[in-house]
Amino acid sequence: METPDHATETPAEASEATGIAAQDWATAAADPQYRAAVVDLLGALAYGELAAFERLAEDAKLAPTLGDKAELAKMAAAEFHHFEQLNQRLTAVDEDPTAAMEPFAKALDDFHRQTAPSDWLEGLVKAYVGDSIASDFYREVAARLDTDTRSLVLAVLDDTGHGNFAVEKVRAAIEADPRLGGRLALWARRLMGEALSQAQRVVADRDALSTMLVGGVADGFDLAEVGRMFSRITEAHTKRMAALGLAA
Repeated sequence: METPDHATETPAEASEATGIAAQDWATAAADPQYRAAVVDLLGALAYGELAAFERLAEDAKLAPTLGDKAELAKMAAAEFHHFEQLNQRLTAVDEDPTAAMEPFAKALDDFHRQTAPSDWLEGLVKAYVGDSIASDFYREVAARLDTDTRSLVLAVLDDTGHGNFAVEKVRAAIEADPRLGGRLALWARRLMGEALSQAQRVVADRDALSTMLVGGVADGFDLAEVGRMFSRITEAHTKRMAALGLAA
C-alpha cells in the first residue's frame, strides 16, 4: 500500500506524542484491549498487503508493454515484502498470522470483487486512489499507536512507486484521449465510496478497533475526531484526483 504524497496530516504529526503513542509495545500491550486492537490492525493490514500483491500481479496481465508489466511485478514484490514483515511481527508477539487476517478476508475480497478494473487504466486508478484511501486511514490510526507498532505500520505504508507511475500513465492517456477523463473520474468516485464503506464495515465489526477510533484506547479518538479524520482523507483524495487530471 502507499500514500504517495502523504497528503493527510495526522494529529500525532501536529503535536508531541503522549499516552500510548509515547509508550513502547511491551508497556502498551499490558492492556488486553489495546493488544487486541493492534492484532486486529496488523491482521487487516497483512491481508490488505497480500491482496495488493495478488491484484498487482493480476493487473500486470493487462499491461500494454513489457516495461509496464515488469514495473507492476516489481511493485507486487514490494507488497509481498510488506506482508512478510507484518506476518513476522504477529508471530513475534505470539499471534497466529492466519487467525489475525481471517476476520478481514471476506470484506477485502468483496471490495476487490466489486471494484475489479475492466482495463489497464482503471487498474492504475484503483491502485493509486483506492490503496491510498486505505493507507491514509491506517496512517491516521498509526498516530495513536505505541512507538514500535507505529514504526512498523508506517514502514509498510511506504510508497512502492505505484503513485508516480500511475499518475504519469493516466495523465498521458487522458492527454492523448480527453474522453477518458469522464469515465475514469466516475470510476475514482466509485472507488472512494466503496473504500470508505468497506473501512467503516470492518471497524464496526471489530469491537477493539472501533474502541480505538472512538475513545477508550489510543488516547482520545472521539467521535468528533473521527469526523475530522474522514474529512482529511476526503481532502487527500481530492488532491490525488487533481494529480491524475480528474475532477473529484
